[in-house]
Amino acid sequence: MPDLLQTYADRGFLQDATPGLAARLQQGPVTAYVGFDPTTDSLHVGSLVPVMGLAWLQRAGGTPIVLVGAGTAMVGDPSGKRQERPVLDLEQIDANAAAIRSQLTRFLRFQGPGDDPKEALNFARMRNNADWLRQVTLMEFLRDTGKHFTLSYMLQKESVKSRMETGISYTEFSYMLVQAYDYWHLFQTEGCELQIGGSDQWGNITAGIELVARRERREVHGAVFPLIATASGTKFGKSEGENVWLDPARTSPYRFYQFWLNADDRDVERYLKLFTFLELDAIERIMGEQSSDPARRPAQRALAREVTRLVHGEEEGERAQAASEALFGRTAGPVDSGDAALRVIAENSDIPIHAIEQTEFGDRMPLVDLLIRCGLASSKADARRGIQGRGFYINDEQVNDVSRWLTSDDFGGRDWVLLRKGKKNYVKLVLR
Repeated sequence: MPDLLQTYADRGFLQDATPGLAARLQQGPVTAYVGFDPTTDSLHVGSLVPVMGLAWLQRAGGTPIVLVGAGTAMVGDPSGKRQERPVLDLEQIDANAAAIRSQLTRFLRFQGPGDDPKEALNFARMRNNADWLRQVTLMEFLRDTGKHFTLSYMLQKESVKSRMETGISYTEFSYMLVQAYDYWHLFQTEGCELQIGGSDQWGNITAGIELVARRERREVHGAVFPLIATASGTKFGKSEGENVWLDPARTSPYRFYQFWLNADDRDVERYLKLFTFLELDAIERIMGEQSSDPARRPAQRALAREVTRLVHGEEEGERAQAASEALFGRTAGPVDSGDAALRVIAENSDIPIHAIEQTEFGDRMPLVDLLIRCGLASSKADARRGIQGRGFYINDEQVNDVSRWLTSDDFGGRDWVLLRKGKKNYVKLVLR
């Protein structure tokens, strides 16, 4: 583990760390945790920084603990917030926590049914702080935790100071103490000696370090990562004003891929270091290609490919890449990923939609007429010339018969079919 802090620094993760952490890592493997707030049922791309931080720690030999904050979510973290968060009911919090657990298994190695724990002693662990926080009584908490912190100490924390003008409830004010209790509990039960997270968590992390020191007379550590902003000054993690989620039901793999593909040239090298496991020399080569041919955007394409496959799996990553290349002219011919890629393309909101009544369509209509109706041809003569020149496609299958009819079979049980002119001019024809 001696190289972990250097890895963090080289890849742009490390913003601050407690004194003595480097010396502790020299002594051997360490157990570390990151907390995730289950106020929604999905993490977003902004959460990937601490997730990747845990992943690199595990690769270095450390043991990661993923702490799902179903207990602290009942209180609400004021860090970086201007207003108090709504308090969710217990059932919703538990459901969100279960969904987040599933997403995190793509990044960390957890012990599986056939794994021998002796072969990998640093399997990732998942814990839920509701398991202990919901059982702590108020009087016990005040006696064992609250007495170790002065009011002046808490008021100095940025998460509290930033809310003093707008107002902060006692519930949120006490959040840092609850999180500090988590650190103490994980130290006691899991031997955890390091907490990592975003830089906005520094005050909460140091409160946990303080509690362990006061109650156990032991030294533990913290490290924080920068909050990512784009080179243009906008908040990282949003596309068209909306969060980019890891859950494919919230952000489709295609749109997820496009988010990374659209990265600013000024940001892409930093993103490759933060959000992929590519070696630094490989990133350097990619950036060399980027400098030689920036119009081809090799860095953005590598970034989109790597992160999408990491988050959504190899198969979904390939589908998203194939659909993107088809839509934006990267491939000269039809998509070769079958029906799945067609569905990804069809879900793209940028594709024009032309609707036709089922009663008018019946079970078939001349393709030439439909090409005109959809705006892909200006006349029957134009449509015929295009077909003869092999420039039209049905579901990415090239058409070579000017007398071709579009039939119910072309819909394949769907209510839509994709018509394409040239490399990237699609229309989604919908029966209604």
